[in-house]
Amino acid sequence: MSKKLRSTLSLVAILVIILLMGGIYIYVFQSGAISEKEERLKELEANSYDPEVLAARYDELKKRSAILDSVLQSRKFNIPKDLSSIKFYNFINSTTQNFSEETQVNIEFLGKQQDKEFYYYEYKLTGNGYFNEVFKLIYAIEQSKELKKITDLSLGNLIKTDEEGIPIFLVTFEMTVQVYFSTDSRFAPEEFVENDLRTGPIYDIFYPLIRNEIPPNIDGLLDVQGAKLLALIPEGAFIADTKGNTYLIWEGEQVYLGYLTKIDYESNTVSFILNKGGIIERINLELEREKQK
Repeated sequence: MSKKLRSTLSLVAILVIILLMGGIYIYVFQSGAISEKEERLKELEANSYDPEVLAARYDELKKRSAILDSVLQSRKFNIPKDLSSIKFYNFINSTTQNFSEETQVNIEFLGKQQDKEFYYYEYKLTGNGYFNEVFKLIYAIEQSKELKKITDLSLGNLIKTDEEGIPIFLVTFEMTVQVYFSTDSRFAPEEFVENDLRTGPIYDIFYPLIRNEIPPNIDGLLDVQGAKLLALIPEGAFIADTKGNTYLIWEGEQVYLGYLTKIDYESNTVSFILNKGGIIERINLELEREKQK
């Protein structure tokens, strides 16, 4: 065998060995990586859309989102996503910003709890205030768009006096409030709109029907007790109190603890209705000359 032939066979053998080793490396050692790359390529090809197709799909999803938001907005309550515990403090401050100085609210954060698939923050509210303002606070918490629940509530009465000694009838309260939220955005619309939390005045069930305290006559009104009817004129009636002070008053005008309800020119009398600490009293005065006759 010639030297040239031996060299050729050696080169062929080396080439076969290289090809064999390359095939083993590609199909044995790199087979997993190749399969992974092929799967990734198929996924990219499957999700490769034309820009016009993507725009059309975006518009469709936007319409569906608007419909879902409309449905959520029409619900009375929503459960927001990932709510901050600070937001409840801001809610209470916003609700009570126009309350009187007599109404005080203290907030204590109790912690975070889970209720099935939802979570809630728990707070303790204590304080005092006018009955109607406390009612507005309770109503705002219970009727707020973002779900809140009062789980425990106790009320009591409190009597204070102002600088002039006039009693002020207040209500003390203590309540536990749960503020709900979720880790999912499916339970609240994208844009938050609060419910109408306005309320009208209601009857104060804690206000005493009969009171020992009679407010002082700080406005210098006519005190009907012991007063005398001096004369009747078309414009009203002249009346003198026990101190000799003379007043000209007409129907509907306010007097101390009440009002002048009627002037009877035929019988020469005037009628008053007084509220003495919850006790209603009617007083009639007549001209002195009528008594003398």
